[in-house]
Amino acid sequence: MALVTSDVLAPAPHPSGRPTDTVPQGARSHVADLAAFVAAAPSSYHAAVEVARRAGAAGFACLTETDEWRIEPGGRYVVVRDGSVIVFAVPSDAGPTTAFTILGAHTDSTGFKLKPRPTTGSAGWWQVGVEVYGGPLLNSWLDRELELAGRLVARDGSEHLVRTGPLLRIPQLAVHLDRNVNDGLALDKQRHTQPVWGLGSPEDADVLGALAAEAGLDPADVAGYDVVLADTQPGRTFGAGQALFASGRLDNLLSVHAGLTALLAHAEGEDADEGERPVSGAVAMLAAFDHEEIGSASRSGAAGPFLEDVLARVQAGLGAGPEERRRALAASFHVSSDVGHAVHPNYPERHDPANRPVAGGGPILKINANQRYATDAHGAARWNTACERAGVPSQEFVSNNAIPCGSTIGPITATRLGVRTVDVGAAILSMHSARELTAVVDPWYLSRAMRAVLEG
Repeated sequence: MALVTSDVLAPAPHPSGRPTDTVPQGARSHVADLAAFVAAAPSSYHAAVEVARRAGAAGFACLTETDEWRIEPGGRYVVVRDGSVIVFAVPSDAGPTTAFTILGAHTDSTGFKLKPRPTTGSAGWWQVGVEVYGGPLLNSWLDRELELAGRLVARDGSEHLVRTGPLLRIPQLAVHLDRNVNDGLALDKQRHTQPVWGLGSPEDADVLGALAAEAGLDPADVAGYDVVLADTQPGRTFGAGQALFASGRLDNLLSVHAGLTALLAHAEGEDADEGERPVSGAVAMLAAFDHEEIGSASRSGAAGPFLEDVLARVQAGLGAGPEERRRALAASFHVSSDVGHAVHPNYPERHDPANRPVAGGGPILKINANQRYATDAHGAARWNTACERAGVPSQEFVSNNAIPCGSTIGPITATRLGVRTVDVGAAILSMHSARELTAVVDPWYLSRAMRAVLEG
């Protein structure tokens, strides 16, 4: 998949000759890096590895869960569990009761996952069998060049990341054969979503063989796999002043990238006004989980033990006993970040009439009376204060009472750990589409606000 280049992200000239670039250069640089991050992460497994790679390049040591950990004040670490990753920087003055400031997000996106016995075909076409993953907008996946991406596990237990590049397409039925299609498109999840990827008899096809070849493996050596479909179109800016950004997997790689950017900048102590300074205060952490789109109930999901395991091992390394551990968690703070709904100009009635997040209006604070979001008054106050310190505009999201909202990892983490949690995000359109839309400034605003939270 091609990365977004600088010329793609350069603002287009206005026809009148008047300047149109009102987007700050910092936002443009941030979204260019976001585009590269998304391009490197066609699956949750790729996303976790890309986070770890970037953290490693910044001097973070890679931890393995089966090894003994030696956590030291001032240390920087990253640990991967399947498609999830946790990155953290321990302050130089850390002790048994040091609190945690956690930026939470998720690495997975809605779409399709490869089934067992995936090589199929019909009417002279090679096809692959896929299962719907989460709740995608099915029609948005039609007539796009897609790739297979994920991990293969060999018989010796070794894991191999794989991606094919453009390989598949889910073709829509022509209007000539469905004259009423524009009155309402109804797709059968089994019959109408199976991609094509070649011509001939299915007996001559082998999609697992093609994946194995990409990974440099003998097909007979592949013992297991977790492989998804991903859109291959690169992210890019467009619109008046190039103020809009469209990409696949913004839900929720936008938040993963914003949190990682904030954490790495915090760990380096980069501040134009203050210069470099040592990390102090709470343990700064990014926790990006897999399987949020299907409920988070897995060993690497937010409802699983991954974060709790890591926190316990960090605290043990800092000399914490049961009493100190509970004190530290009681003083900790979790920012659960997931994209949210900007007001849709064609469907404004679907939103609350008073709370209407707009694209370009800054991060959204998510609030729900039924705790589908974990925000409370204390969490809202801390988030709003951070936005003010960062010089970032902010806005609120609450659902129209007639249209219940979804949920996030926020309530799950708050329930598991008892850590005060606030739910936030960046406003987008076309959530769960194969290609989503945001304002160029909003991912940057979100990251700056996250950085302010880490600074305390």
